[in-house]
Amino acid sequence: MQTTLQSEITEVRIQSNAPIIIIGEKINPTGNKRLAKALQTSNYEYIRTLAAEQVAAGADVLDINVSAHGLDDTVLLPEVVKVLASRVSVPLCIDSPNPKAMAAALAVAPGKPLANSVNGQGSVLREMLPIVKDRGAAVIGLTLDDKGIPNKPYERLAIAGRILEQAVRIGIPSDDVIIDPLVMPVGADQKAGKVTLETIELIRRELGVNIILGASNVSFGLPSRNTINQAFLALAVAAGANCVITDPIQFTAFIRATDLLRGHDPYAKRYISYYRSHPRMTREEASPRNDLPKACSNIKSQETF
Repeated sequence: MQTTLQSEITEVRIQSNAPIIIIGEKINPTGNKRLAKALQTSNYEYIRTLAAEQVAAGADVLDINVSAHGLDDTVLLPEVVKVLASRVSVPLCIDSPNPKAMAAALAVAPGKPLANSVNGQGSVLREMLPIVKDRGAAVIGLTLDDKGIPNKPYERLAIAGRILEQAVRIGIPSDDVIIDPLVMPVGADQKAGKVTLETIELIRRELGVNIILGASNVSFGLPSRNTINQAFLALAVAAGANCVITDPIQFTAFIRATDLLRGHDPYAKRYISYYRSHPRMTREEASPRNDLPKACSNIKSQETF
């Protein structure tokens, strides 16, 4: 299964047995007062900076969410999409529960964007899927419905199946449906992470679609959140997730290392390239820079991956 996203000049392919795709999460005013204020005052330079920093850090796609109290996302979301489309070369992920805002933003997004998101609620499927289909976009489906988020993997699988069935029925290719199995805080429910991991395995086995995940919710309310997030991301990728919505500034190095260990980075080229271009990595986090040429020269020329 391959989901292809496009900007005007860049193509991103989400697929199994390939490097993990990173969607930058930082253009979201939830918990970010500075961004909320920038949106309220049309301070687009700050938003451009956030976008550029994420792309420089390794984001393959950028998520754009402008939902905040007092803001009209029907007007603001397409405006921000146009601003960022002129600044960054990566595909865009349009993030809104508002069908009117989604339609307006998808209409001005270049290439083939990603719509984030629909869910298993009947009204949402009826309103959002035709918008996605008419635009020719790909879509994220959340495993929740009118009853909320189930705590059993098979129930989340059933919701994912309904979303996929409805999408295909109206003409959206199954390749363009990406499922988010969702994760709840383990601080409130110690089995929350396990349920999500089992759901990932079920969806991968039964539906074969690409799987996206935002890991930050798993650590909510606990100390050393990055430690938990990294551990969960590693487990999720092993279970079958191949796309993550996260902070690329914090997690790209970890994700590059994960790809290397999974055999998706021949001769560690991507990992080494990231290390060389991001000197903020300390000597404790990776081998000294002067050792890289010597280390690379010792790698046999034959393909071992």
